[in-house]
This record gives sequence, structure tokens and C-alpha cells, in this order.
Amino acid sequence: MKVVIISGSPRKNANTQILMKYVFEYTKTKNQETKLINLSNNEIEYYRGPDIDYDETTKTAANDIMEADVWLIGSPIYNSFFSSALKNLFEYVNYKKTPGKVAGITILGAGNISFVNVQTLITQLMSYFRVITNPKAVFLTTESISENSIIDENAKNRLKEMVDETLELASKVQQN
Repeated sequence: MKVVIISGSPRKNANTQILMKYVFEYTKTKNQETKLINLSNNEIEYYRGPDIDYDETTKTAANDIMEADVWLIGSPIYNSFFSSALKNLFEYVNYKKTPGKVAGITILGAGNISFVNVQTLITQLMSYFRVITNPKAVFLTTESISENSIIDENAKNRLKEMVDETLELASKVQQN
């Protein structure tokens, strides 16, 4: 099974990437075919239409997403929305190549508001791609992170549970 982890924050020192790097390392212990797309690296070009020749990093990221069976997506909350960098990344994805994939979601906010709004928006985006979404998203606040690491053991356990449940869901989908 191929898995892609997407860290959806464009910020260089993003807390979202701390969470998603943890998810990446944990997922690799469960599944060797796991890749990380970290939007904090600012390597994905701005989408300008289908007839443009994009750089290799951008094409590779889009192909990794379309070839993966499982998407584990992390996004910060920016003004009650997921990041525009994440939306930009999905502009490259061909919806005809994504039905039946499975996604898990992690959402990070500075406070305890807007989680459900962002979950709904990401779930709607996944529906467009005909991707089955694990209904049990992980909502975390920046209080669970300090000095570039996750300090809340409960947060770590919830992230692991999301990975395990999403991988299990994907294996059931693949069996059918």
C-alpha cells in the first residue's frame, strides 16, 4: 500500500510540519511505501493552469498523491479555512485517478475554534476527488507543541490512532 503524508502549512517553522513529520515516522513503521510532501519547503509551484510545464518537484508531488492509496493530510487553520498552499497542491491532482483512495485528517489551530469548519472543507475536497475520509479527524492546538516537538502524549496517541484506523480502512477498501 502506498501512503503519502501531506504537511499543508507553507510556513518555514510550521507547527503542522512537526505533527506530520511525527505521523510520517510512525506511518513508516507500519508501511514502508510512505512519502512526505512538506509544503513548508515552498517547492510546489503556484498552479497556473493545465497547459504549463511545471518543475519536477511539483510533478512528482502530484504523481505521488495520485499513485498513493492513502493520504494523511495535516493542515493549520487560517481564518477558518485550510491553507491555500494545500488547496494549490490539490489543483494538480486529476480527480479521475483518485476514486477509492482513503484519507485521514489532522487539523492544527491556535485555539479551540474552527476545527469542524476546516474538517468539513477538507472532507468536501476529498468528496470531489471521491476519496473515502476517515470520519475521526485529529484536532490539536499549538499548546501540544513546544520546542519543535509534540509534548502531549495524548496528542501522539491520537495521531497514531488516526494512522492505524486510516490504514485499516484502506486495507478493507482494497479487499473489495
